Amino acid sequence: MELVTEMEKLKLEVNKIIEKYLPRKVSKKWLEEIFGKPRYRYNLDSAQKSLIDPIWDFLDRGGKRWRPILFLLIYEALGAKNKELIKDLVIIPELIHNGTIIIDDIEDNGELRRGKPCLHHIFGEDIAVNAGNFLYFFPLIAVIKNKNLETKIKEKVYEIFTQEMINVSLGQGTDIYWHKGKAREISEEEYLQMCAYKTGCLARMSAKIAATLANADNETIEKVGKIAESIGVAFQIQDDILDIALRGKEREKFGKSFGNDIKEGKRTLMVIYTLQKATEEEKKRLLEILDKEENTEKEIREAIKILEKYNSLDYARKKARKIVEESWKEAEPLLKEGKAKELLKEFVHYLIERKV
Repeated sequence: MELVTEMEKLKLEVNKIIEKYLPRKVSKKWLEEIFGKPRYRYNLDSAQKSLIDPIWDFLDRGGKRWRPILFLLIYEALGAKNKELIKDLVIIPELIHNGTIIIDDIEDNGELRRGKPCLHHIFGEDIAVNAGNFLYFFPLIAVIKNKNLETKIKEKVYEIFTQEMINVSLGQGTDIYWHKGKAREISEEEYLQMCAYKTGCLARMSAKIAATLANADNETIEKVGKIAESIGVAFQIQDDILDIALRGKEREKFGKSFGNDIKEGKRTLMVIYTLQKATEEEKKRLLEILDKEENTEKEIREAIKILEKYNSLDYARKKARKIVEESWKEAEPLLKEGKAKELLKEFVHYLIERKV
């Protein structure tokens, strides 16, 4: 499959770019290049143990790297050719994404991530919080150090970055607030808006920066941002589906604990849909399970059984497809015909149909 082959090639390329800016071994030279010359003296060991080791522990677990791949495909699909000039900027959405996951796992008291204990269980919450926060800002070094970008382009990139980082905090905050029954009535539209900010932000950031670097006009930047946001929303819906649908070896590949969203009391699209359809008794029981501080595996399976009874998984799948298809129709005329556009279309559908 050409898409999978291309994705693997791009993942390797992205990994090399990350290591170019974030080496595995701290040196005095790197510290001075990134942080500036010290007034007194840097302690290399603390930088290694508090930032480099935990971050590379996390990055080495893998990940789909789909946001930087989206970045490169959109750049090329808009007809831009000078990939060498801009490719280092792919680390922006990827490293920020990893930072948000590290912080998210602390906020959710997560257990597993990508098949290993969450970072805070290995290095402690203090180290994990600091490492996650570092990843929010560090990747902008790829813009700061790029001498070939015009000032107005850099300013637009900073503007996009700042706005989306503001947005992602609202999305995450909304999701956290909804845990454990802090909001009783949530509409489908409110859920989708939460996803648009929590998961859609970094995809939208990736696409809008790529379009900016391709010298696209503002209308094009906004429209490719919208398709990317839709991909992020659909990706989140699919992630929520996989959280309760996967079993056995597929669950191991997914790398998260079984029924994690049920344990956290998350109001997913499936939960919202089921609460609209279920009997009063089932609705009450589902909310009881979601709002409990601790759940047994039996209770998790009971909640999933209620969700499945009302075909909420099928409803969520159809909703994800519809969101992406509608946005694609709007963005497609702006993209140049060719391999990049074909791969982008295939890539979009791959993300929402994936099994892990």
